Amino acid sequence: MKNVEMTVEGTMLTIKVDLSKEFGPSSSGKTIIVATTEGNVTIPDRQEKVGLNVYRKK
Repeated sequence: MKNVEMTVEGTMLTIKVDLSKEFGPSSSGKTIIVATTEGNVTIPDRQEKVGLNVYRKK
């Protein structure tokens, strides 16, 4: 994961992303990647999975 922090309290999932960071262009080159789970990942101590991409236009 890049720039993604996940925490679980009870049944509530909280995802934190620092919107000031950048990880370069997407593969198409049309957007800048801000955060990504790099595919689907299991939520800590749970069975559910999450897939997240945060990006902005170039």
